[in-house]
Amino acid sequence: MPPKPGSSLFLGLELATDQLRASIVDENLELVGVESVDFDTELAEYQTQGGIFTTPGDAYTTPVEMWIQGFDLLLEKLSKNYDLTRVKAVGGAAQQALVWWNTSPVPPLQSLDPRLPLHAQIASSFSLPNSAVAQDMSAHTHALALEAALGGPEPMAARVGTCAQSSLIAAQLLRVREAWPDVWRSTGRVQLASSFLASLLTGTFVGMGEAEASSTGLWVHSTVPGTPSHWDDGVMEIVGGNRDEGRRIWGWLGDVDTSGGRRRIGSVSRYIVERYGFDPDTIVTPFTADYLSTYLSLCPSASDAVLSFGPMDVLMTPAPHYLPSRLYNLFPHPAQDASEKRRYVAMLTSRNADVPRALVRDMYTKSWSAFDRLVAIVPPGGSIGLDDKLFSFWLLQGDSYPLSHVKGIYRFETGIKVNEFRDLRANPRCLLESQVLSFRVRWSRMIASGVLGPNTGRSRNNTTPSPITQQQKRSTATTNNMGLPFDPYDYSPLPSRIIATGAAANFPSIANLVGDILNAPVVVPTTQIDAAQIVPHRNAPAVGFPARAALGGAYVARWVWGKERGTPAGTGRGGFEEEVRRLLGKRWTAAGGVPLRTNINTPGAGSSKPGSGTSTPYGHAGGRSGLGASVLVEVDEEDVEELERGGGGGGSLYGLGPGFGEVFDAAGRIRTATGSTAMSGSTLDGPSTAFTTPELGAGGSPNPASAGGSSDQAPVTTTALVPVTALPTSEGELQLGLAKVAEPDVDAFMSYAAIVPEYCRLEGLLVKSIV
Repeated sequence: MPPKPGSSLFLGLELATDQLRASIVDENLELVGVESVDFDTELAEYQTQGGIFTTPGDAYTTPVEMWIQGFDLLLEKLSKNYDLTRVKAVGGAAQQALVWWNTSPVPPLQSLDPRLPLHAQIASSFSLPNSAVAQDMSAHTHALALEAALGGPEPMAARVGTCAQSSLIAAQLLRVREAWPDVWRSTGRVQLASSFLASLLTGTFVGMGEAEASSTGLWVHSTVPGTPSHWDDGVMEIVGGNRDEGRRIWGWLGDVDTSGGRRRIGSVSRYIVERYGFDPDTIVTPFTADYLSTYLSLCPSASDAVLSFGPMDVLMTPAPHYLPSRLYNLFPHPAQDASEKRRYVAMLTSRNADVPRALVRDMYTKSWSAFDRLVAIVPPGGSIGLDDKLFSFWLLQGDSYPLSHVKGIYRFETGIKVNEFRDLRANPRCLLESQVLSFRVRWSRMIASGVLGPNTGRSRNNTTPSPITQQQKRSTATTNNMGLPFDPYDYSPLPSRIIATGAAANFPSIANLVGDILNAPVVVPTTQIDAAQIVPHRNAPAVGFPARAALGGAYVARWVWGKERGTPAGTGRGGFEEEVRRLLGKRWTAAGGVPLRTNINTPGAGSSKPGSGTSTPYGHAGGRSGLGASVLVEVDEEDVEELERGGGGGGSLYGLGPGFGEVFDAAGRIRTATGSTAMSGSTLDGPSTAFTTPELGAGGSPNPASAGGSSDQAPVTTTALVPVTALPTSEGELQLGLAKVAEPDVDAFMSYAAIVPEYCRLEGLLVKSIV
């Protein structure tokens, strides 16, 4: 039903890998509308899997024409279901990808025929019909070559703010020039996907903001007064092959908006007004990257960390200084006024995220619920002993520094490389531990750089005390820290709170593991908690639920509109986050403490489309992956139950006594018994799990038997995956639409602190190619 006439509305768009999404909020940021276009199912003629094509050579691409047709379809849905004349501003975000316009005359976007859909008029305007997306690895060697040409990872980071990574725009440009010279010659302009989406709205070519320019590997951000930030001529010359081609790249990319994102970039075009019924005065605000827009929607405090699980795992936190380093990526905050003191977002990334998790699920279990329960009951480090902890590194793709040149699956028992663990059931937990320990170690190294200022981690916000009390502070001298540049037992530099998103955060075992390793409570958006009750194993939200990046775009639209109207949002007395908190606090008071609405007209369970929303290249295998077939042991629900009872069936070497796994948290959920010297049976945390890609070999259904799996696979009956539920949460967090799902366990944190040195030693062996 269309919303009743009332307050002004604000639209946020998100061009994700698998869907094009829209979220609408009112002046108080209450959700009033949600729409989406699923590429796999609603535009099936393009034959994408999770919105992408996968081809040999680690190439992951997506058709630009599909985006345009999806844009037409999404606006048609919005115009039928909502009064778009009430929309006062539009913001948005998109995945990191390049759109290549050709040199032939492009139909003027402002004078398109409103009687025809957009894709019918501009679909032939692109020199490269399929754009490489963020998961693409085909430019990895080009990124490393560019890094070498600039003197190595640290000189490159000091110069352009980032070191080599596969999705680097500079590397993508270099690859196209070398691989497809005809495409290069026929190109007249390139745009990031976010700018491309904004251009479709405004009818003019829109440049990128500085936050995204800083991710290209071509931009020099200046902090010196009087010295403007600029494109780097020297790097463009290297990418282009000569000075003239370097200048041509500059012309392709255009000017960069360095205002901070607190202004309009235009109004909706005449075509959009006449075809879809928008008000001609509707403003369009700066679009940005999807991960940065997700960050904006969560309004993190200074001591928070935002952990986004997905095709790539991303950890983000506020940073007050611009100190570029190979250890992390650093972006100017995408929503700040030019009069504000400059703020930044520090980011750690991991490319080996969803795909390894899905592969381990496929190799060792029959379902995500069995995967979750194994993670929940296996002890920290895969063993109750102190000296025989298990470690695994699943590096299926070249990752961030220092692992950019390391590929393979590596397992270690008692410090020695092995082909497989003696007890295969340790694999799910050891994989997740490795993924989260990587963030924990890199966070500590980032802290040492000084980018987060003199007061770091929870020291920046004393309102959230650590659950560890009376802890004796250790010396920070390297000799006292087992050779590490940080103290693994010192909690104070760690985040005071983790705001988690993505399907992996839906699984209690994973949420608990994150809280234990980082010694911090874990909160999740209430929109995601409610959506997880319908479909917990997909990154794409369930039908009727908003996507966080789309909400971030809507929040920015409301913020910029308020500034133009001269409301408190535009006085300059507070930043974007302060204004969002003010509006949500105002809404909370006016509603009498009623939580934010999490969905619009959501259909019942089972309405989500099987097979859509996946980003793993193995999702279409039609059967179990052949990878690791020689060690394939499927753990059924009965096997896990036997392990929980302490039977140790299947050759378990844990030596677990009766009652193992029967530790429960405050919500009555299974929780890992900690592996400290004396097992404490602490019950602070919550249990089990789900995560980001659909069931492999099951078409995305949580039950292979109901999904029409391959005929050579016997139907499997599994228990349903039980996603996270909210624990007691503070009023301040509820106002922001957040709910706590896990508390840290002190003993588990100490157990992980004890194995951090060994983790770092083994990682060092991989980096040095010793194993």
